[in-house]
Amino acid sequence: MAKSCWEHAFLLMAGLNNQDATWPLLCQGVARQRLSRRHPKALLDILCEADGGSGQEGPGLPTTSRSPSAEGRARWREAPCPQGAPRPRRQVEADEPALTASPSFPTSPARSRGLHPGCPSGEDRCRVNTPYFLENLLLKDRMSIKMKLSPTTESAGSEPASPTKSEGKEMEVAPELGSPTLHEENIGLFERGLKTMLSIRKSKQNLKKEKEQEGTGTLRKKRLSFLSSKSYEEKKTTVPNDLEEVVDTIETEPIEGKPLSVMEINELIQNQKLLEAFASIKYMEDETIAERDADKYKDNPQEFVRKTKDVDLLYNSIKSRIQSIVVGTLEHPTVEEATLASLVTLIAREEAAHPNAGSAPGLDLLGSPRRWREEWREAINESARKRVLRVPMASKEEESSWLDLHLCFLQKHLSEDLLKIKLSVKKCYPEEYQVCDIYVEAFHKAIASHLQDLSQQVLEFNELYSLLDWVANTYRSELFLGHPDLKPEVKTENLSLLLTPADWDRLKNDYITSVKGKIKSYFGNILRLEVTEKWEKEVHPEVEDNLYHSSLSFDIQTIIGEHMKISGAISKSLRAKTLELCLAELHEFIPRFGEEFMEWNAARDSPVFVPYFAAYINSFHHLVSGLETVFKVNTEELQKILVSLTRNFRNMFLNKLRTKTQPLLKKILTKDWILATEKPDSLAAAVSQFSKHLQHTRQPLGQELLRHVHKYMVREYIVQVIKPRRKMNRETRQHVSERMNQEAKILNNVLVDQGSDSDWLLPAIHHIADIVGEKKKDRIKEYVKELSQDYPDIRKEHILAILMLRGMGYTRRAAIFRQSFHRAPECPNGRGENTLFDEIDVSAVISCF
Repeated sequence: MAKSCWEHAFLLMAGLNNQDATWPLLCQGVARQRLSRRHPKALLDILCEADGGSGQEGPGLPTTSRSPSAEGRARWREAPCPQGAPRPRRQVEADEPALTASPSFPTSPARSRGLHPGCPSGEDRCRVNTPYFLENLLLKDRMSIKMKLSPTTESAGSEPASPTKSEGKEMEVAPELGSPTLHEENIGLFERGLKTMLSIRKSKQNLKKEKEQEGTGTLRKKRLSFLSSKSYEEKKTTVPNDLEEVVDTIETEPIEGKPLSVMEINELIQNQKLLEAFASIKYMEDETIAERDADKYKDNPQEFVRKTKDVDLLYNSIKSRIQSIVVGTLEHPTVEEATLASLVTLIAREEAAHPNAGSAPGLDLLGSPRRWREEWREAINESARKRVLRVPMASKEEESSWLDLHLCFLQKHLSEDLLKIKLSVKKCYPEEYQVCDIYVEAFHKAIASHLQDLSQQVLEFNELYSLLDWVANTYRSELFLGHPDLKPEVKTENLSLLLTPADWDRLKNDYITSVKGKIKSYFGNILRLEVTEKWEKEVHPEVEDNLYHSSLSFDIQTIIGEHMKISGAISKSLRAKTLELCLAELHEFIPRFGEEFMEWNAARDSPVFVPYFAAYINSFHHLVSGLETVFKVNTEELQKILVSLTRNFRNMFLNKLRTKTQPLLKKILTKDWILATEKPDSLAAAVSQFSKHLQHTRQPLGQELLRHVHKYMVREYIVQVIKPRRKMNRETRQHVSERMNQEAKILNNVLVDQGSDSDWLLPAIHHIADIVGEKKKDRIKEYVKELSQDYPDIRKEHILAILMLRGMGYTRRAAIFRQSFHRAPECPNGRGENTLFDEIDVSAVISCF
């Protein structure tokens, strides 16, 4: 504390060019130095009162017209005498220059005119050329003295001893200055003061540290209180009371660069005083360029490299701060408009300071453009990337619909960001920055990169669909970028594809592969439900519009329709591929379904076989019609499959019918049958149990099946009748003829009532019955002739077998055949498709008998 007092006193003396004022100042310096050893608090009071005693704010340099009061002198004498600080011992370097006022240091406005603000006018005016930085140094030392005092000392409440002004009188310190010991000590102090002055001027680092302390908040306010009000009144400048107002005033006005150290500039950057920091870095850069051009570093290139690196590192530090500001714009709930405005000003000043944007930068990068606007754009890209990656995303194990939820969160959060950019961020930038377009492009790139990473994962059907649908239908729609609240700032017309064509095609192929497995699984579930819920439980199918109904066609068309709908919403090509895939799976499913149904039927004799047989025939017919009308599909291949399936079902139905009717057919012409112990309608009743279900089959398929049943029953009846049997007497033949006519009529009526139109089958049994029961032989020839005319496919062996049933011998049978059968075997009549006897093999019948 004492050291800085006497240093400043002699530094001030060294700058005086008026010899008359030297010794009074020297006396005051010595007095202060000795006073500081005895009571530092008293010295501070003197300094403060010297500054403010005249009612002015100034550097507070002492003058010969000031003297302490009697109360102050009494306090000095009564104060205890602590041990003083050791006197500094410093040897003067051989190459140190002589003590002169350095012309490179700026001076205060008052000193530039040769006047000291604290001196009175007239003959006592002090003409000094002390460098201005000495004032700052003195002020700094006073502040450090005041801050080092004990809190108890400051709060004691005792009024400091303040010297009073006395015109024409000097301070009462002459007795101490008059002693010989004091004179020698003063000379030593003067020499040490000179050396200290030279050391301070040589040490540039100490000077920068003093400025750094002046730049801090609390010290800066205290310094403002010590500034000379007279010099500020000359400039007509008002000092704001609030420190933030001062900072705002500085930032909005052009800032002049200051020769600060790297640490000081870095502290400005950390405190986000970027405009001040940039001005100082530019000052350092210009200074380094000037020194380089003057070949100052010719003998010391390492120093040039160090300074160049310092400049580059400081610029990079500002660049990092720019990136931090941009990234934090969307992180904070509110937008710091002043910070963004300062950022725009900073970028503009850098572009103005480095206008040669087109020239290639040198190896040292000094004077080259820093392109902070490009860094600003890259920071926006980085901010968008972080915002996208920060969207919540659950794992597949935690949530089955993780991707769908993640895309919903992505849509919600980024919509909020874009709305914030439109309403709050855009107004902080000039129009030329095109902030909204740059942010939209940045988010677009970030989302595209994110989706590409997601597409590289192994995705299932639902996940593939969610991703494809979000890209195709949500991203640019009113649900996201096209939302009315974001228009017109957010434009989607010029955005590139969110996914590359290769990634898009790969996802569609994966989707088709997944659809194939999904469709196969759906069809498998349909079959499983039919078996477990209908066949095994023997639940009869429902009847709708007098037709047996099965949900098979509806389920299949619903599955195909839903997949075509969702795939068509993504792209037309995907819809076509989905339909093609569904048809291929359907062609494979229907035969598999038929095989499963027939295997189940073969394993058990179920009463629901025929109803479900009719229901499935109806359902497949409806399926073909729906595919043709709704989906515009060529069903030629499917119809071939269904024809084959229907034929298999019909054969199985007829086999079931044969199994049920064969026991009854075999009773024909037996003793029990002839004696009428069996009811004549028993055969028709058994057939009706099968044929009645065919009336609930869709036409014309139901009628076609009834024709098959009708023909089958007539054919099998004739087969049983023409089998060789024992010769019957006349009465028995008459009874057999009546029974045959009765059963044939009942059977025919039943089948016709159920929908059969095969009435051409009725005369066959009647003709045979008439031949068997006829008494007159000439009438037999007429019946044979009618039979051959009604059924042109009848052959000789058929007629001979019927006449044998009548009990005729071979010679008479042959004669009747020759006389009554006139049709040429190769000339059938117009009935063509109505063949009955052609399907009866007489030789097989006889062999079996």
